[in-house]
Amino acid sequence: MKLDLACGQQKRPGFHGVDITPGSGVDTVWDLERFPWEPFADNSVEEIHVSHYVEHTKDLMKFMDEVWRIAAPDAKVTIVGPYYTSIRAWQDPTHTRAISEATWAYFNKDWRVANKLDHYPIRSHFAIDRILTFFNPPWDKKSDEAKQFAQQHYFNVVSDILVELRAIK
Repeated sequence: MKLDLACGQQKRPGFHGVDITPGSGVDTVWDLERFPWEPFADNSVEEIHVSHYVEHTKDLMKFMDEVWRIAAPDAKVTIVGPYYTSIRAWQDPTHTRAISEATWAYFNKDWRVANKLDHYPIRSHFAIDRILTFFNPPWDKKSDEAKQFAQQHYFNVVSDILVELRAIK
């Protein structure tokens, strides 16, 4: 099974849509803030897509632990959201957090142990396979060196971040 969590009315083709609000693209109506996600068994999902939801969740640790619980071994998890230095991360009053590349290290058990953070109440263990950032114009046309500098020093250079994780079990 492939899940599109918080799909709204834009469910990805070939995915099972999950959202709190019923609609034509929603196959399962479920509040993703209600744990555990009863409709989904442990290790039952081969791929999970989450677009523009993690910045809304009230407890990212519980959310990611639940994603990990239902993910099959080596399941691919793709997360897309507004980048932490983008006004898009902060303008919406329903956003509870901003996300960056560093956010995802906390969901890797080896990283938590190496950084003496294994006391955190996180069970999940994901490998970070890929991180992409999407640049706003005119930065999208600049050299890689200019983009890297701007991303580290300026606001509103990057609009979104895409993270590909892999469930380690």
